[in-house]
Amino acid sequence: MLAAQAKLVYHLNKYYNEKCLSRKAAISKTIREVCKVVSDVLKEVEVQEPRFISSLNEMENRYEGLEVISPTEFEVVLYLNQMGVFNFVDDGSLPGCAVLKLSDGRKRSMSLWVEFITASGYLSARKIRSRFQTLVAQAVDKCSYRDVVKMVADTSEVKLRIRDRYVVQITPAFKCTGIWPRSAAHWPLPHVPWPGPNRVAEVKAEGFNLLSKECYSLNGKQSSAESDAWVLQFAEAENRLIMGGCRKKCLSLLKALRDRHLELPGQPLNNYHMKTLVSYECEKHPRESDWDESCLGDRLNGILLQLISCLQCRRCPHYFLPNLDLFQGKPSSALENAAKQTWRLAREILTNPKSLEKL
Repeated sequence: MLAAQAKLVYHLNKYYNEKCLSRKAAISKTIREVCKVVSDVLKEVEVQEPRFISSLNEMENRYEGLEVISPTEFEVVLYLNQMGVFNFVDDGSLPGCAVLKLSDGRKRSMSLWVEFITASGYLSARKIRSRFQTLVAQAVDKCSYRDVVKMVADTSEVKLRIRDRYVVQITPAFKCTGIWPRSAAHWPLPHVPWPGPNRVAEVKAEGFNLLSKECYSLNGKQSSAESDAWVLQFAEAENRLIMGGCRKKCLSLLKALRDRHLELPGQPLNNYHMKTLVSYECEKHPRESDWDESCLGDRLNGILLQLISCLQCRRCPHYFLPNLDLFQGKPSSALENAAKQTWRLAREILTNPKSLEKL
């Protein structure tokens, strides 16, 4: 048993060194290329409208606010200033979303974003995004990379296609630190010993972001309340959560396997599903020793089996907001196909670790 476990870990580490590290290096190179273009576009936006100041800064070899969705798809979060005069309200009526409401009607004129406030006193995510989209479209025509960048049409999101190879979504957002949303107040679960109190404090201190992007309720249509609402995002908190042991290595392996084998029609699976399942696996295996290098194979198999279960049930709850289903809107046939492919992959890795050389 131990010999089989060790063999699997050996082949996973080999796969990590050969495939995952080269994937990371290639993505880092792409990020540099993409961020040059995005920075140039945002510089033009800032000239036209100083309220949209670029927050895309490189720190310790990573760009703040940049998320890798896949090796050709990225999201850049543009942090806006001065949320001050608004109260943050998440009453659970829109899963995964919250609204920003004027704390006092008399403060309307004091807001930096006065023309985007609705009659009922809400700061409209849609109105801000619509203005930003117009500015980006103008900036694309003026910037020095105009030959290689164009706007993606037919979407209310702000998306750029770069060199016909990469897509970058630029999302206006507010950073919320020092508060934790009511819709995530159940976390951490009282009966789960992971993470410990120190890590919980660190995670909550990271706070969350409020993104201006489309959020759909169950019927797939957007109500006016939803179009004014902001989407909750916990990227920094989630990164903080999965530090230590072989957690990040496990996630790197899952991302590489997804890119190579689970990039399927209907796009049922993305990196974020993998990140979410790593967090759930941490709850199931709360001891640090469970995330020792020697357990890498067991953890990876556990996550792949959990992924199959989620795909078969057609439900993958968000880690901090379990009422939000990350498979919402995905076609059933795509989820079913992904379940079959994931099962083939898991069986191959488990029964024949050497097959990783060809995967």
